[in-house]
Amino acid sequence: MAPPTATSTVQITQDIKKLEVSNNQEQKPEKQVKSKYDTDNVGKYKSPFYSARVEGEDGLLVLKNIERGDLSYPEYEPTWDTKTKFEPYELFEIKDRGLFADKSYKNLLSKDNKDLQTSDLTPKFGTEIKGVQLSELSDAAKDELALLTAERGVLVFRDQDLASKGVEFNVKFAEYFGPLHIHPASGAPKGYPELHLVYRSKDASATESFLKRHTTSVAWHSDVSYEKQPLGTTFLGLLDGPTSGGDTAFVDTQAAYDRLSPEFQQIIERLTAEHSGFEQAEASLRSGGITRRDPVKNIHPVVRTHPVTGKKAIYVNQQFTRDIQELKVEESDAILGFLYNFLSTSIDLQIRAKWEKGTVVVWDNRRASHSALYDWETTERRHLYRLGPRAEKPFLKK
Repeated sequence: MAPPTATSTVQITQDIKKLEVSNNQEQKPEKQVKSKYDTDNVGKYKSPFYSARVEGEDGLLVLKNIERGDLSYPEYEPTWDTKTKFEPYELFEIKDRGLFADKSYKNLLSKDNKDLQTSDLTPKFGTEIKGVQLSELSDAAKDELALLTAERGVLVFRDQDLASKGVEFNVKFAEYFGPLHIHPASGAPKGYPELHLVYRSKDASATESFLKRHTTSVAWHSDVSYEKQPLGTTFLGLLDGPTSGGDTAFVDTQAAYDRLSPEFQQIIERLTAEHSGFEQAEASLRSGGITRRDPVKNIHPVVRTHPVTGKKAIYVNQQFTRDIQELKVEESDAILGFLYNFLSTSIDLQIRAKWEKGTVVVWDNRRASHSALYDWETTERRHLYRLGPRAEKPFLKK
């Protein structure tokens, strides 16, 4: 399968100040945009653990040879194309596949499936499923998968063969749920920029360096919330991982909204917040990486409505949300600071997905914020692939 057609080939700049905002939404001219370097900024972008890269052929950056020899799935080796750039995303119409699903789940969770095992991780949030092979789902079962993901927030599927089916199969599988997002900075298999790779090398020095500057690796976020239309039903599959550790934590922002007092719900429902991809782009360039698209900033409601369930969820995160548009700086910081602390400390609203060979996690990026956990010190790599169908523009239905 050929990669999406690039609209231009340009020299990647190392100066983040030259990158232009691609945002068609109206901005307040008097509003001063805060930088990640502002001391009063609540919620700052944490740079991920970038792997050491070297120049390869055809303008690609590749892993060092010491990292390339024993990948369990060489087809998923991360590369970074320094030559190809893409235009900013434009708005498009989409209906979530969950809207077309049979609510009895007769195709996905058939009563005739004797191998089916389901176990709720908590009463309202997260379910582990065995005996269902995602690669074999019919379109009707995929619709039910989208609905179940919206209803449960996070699904942990075990014993999956998706990774062994190859990159192209996975791309086509995920495209059923919507146009796939091309990450602006991450590694991707050669020729498939829409498959986002999460990679921490066997060299533990990157983690050690990170923890010299931070007390924790936790960085709660909703993937690419800075886009006009961020991700919906999202897939993450394990390729290689440590024997123990490296879990992914999820927090239920829908249940978090329900916990708030009616008065406070009304307050934050009137607010919108700016989400920025600039800091992520800057971090990539600083590490010698790439930007496939110029970074953008977009404004979204602080509370959003799910198009399938009709339920509301808090939609801010420490990685990408910068400030509340209707408030002064100190007021914005106070509201965001409360919400961030509420989400990060509410263990009763959280789950941890543990990884093992054959695990694929499916989550609703509109409802579940997440964080990788870098808590192992061995020389074991962590290698996963993510496919992110783009969803609707965030909205609030009052």
